[in-house]
Amino acid sequence: MSLKTVRRILWVFTGIAAFVVAWLMVGADKRGDLAGIESDPPFSAEFELTDHQGMLRTQDDFAGQWMLVFFGFTNCPDVCPTTLSEVAAVMDGLGDEAAKVQPIFITIDPERDTPMTLSQFVPLFNSNIIGLTGTPRQIAKTSETFPIFYERIEEAAAPGGYTMGHTSHLFFFDPEAGFAESWPYGTRAEEILADLRERI
Repeated sequence: MSLKTVRRILWVFTGIAAFVVAWLMVGADKRGDLAGIESDPPFSAEFELTDHQGMLRTQDDFAGQWMLVFFGFTNCPDVCPTTLSEVAAVMDGLGDEAAKVQPIFITIDPERDTPMTLSQFVPLFNSNIIGLTGTPRQIAKTSETFPIFYERIEEAAAPGGYTMGHTSHLFFFDPEAGFAESWPYGTRAEEILADLRERI
């Protein structure tokens, strides 16, 4: 078998592995999104986590501001960067009213997403986004409060040998940290922006 043929075979297997990872993540995200977010009784944002500058943060730090919250992880290949790009577009679109809204990214992969990792990740989208992480126990407690779904999926082809499935909704909380709205993955920035302008 020639070297060229071997390379072709390896590329085929790499492509299949990438497809499997993406399929597993999409499937897990759909399970999370079908967990009944919209039908759950009203809830409030509650957390005690460390931001990407090493400071302890709770929901009280953002009292008086609306919060735009998304759960994800820095090694996410598609859902997270796409959603954070939409969040960045929303913040840009708010113009002078952007100060009324605090965008927050909470990792569901604390094993890899340290404050330093988040400090290199969140500014890629918007300098106003605050990245939050914590111990696995803190993240689990936060996920129960919101509530959101997430799970570790072993996958040899993924960075570190695993990926994460998670709820891909974007959450919006009022100045008292009460749940106000959520949007499923794929909602365009223009639609989110229109909703925010009606509320803030």
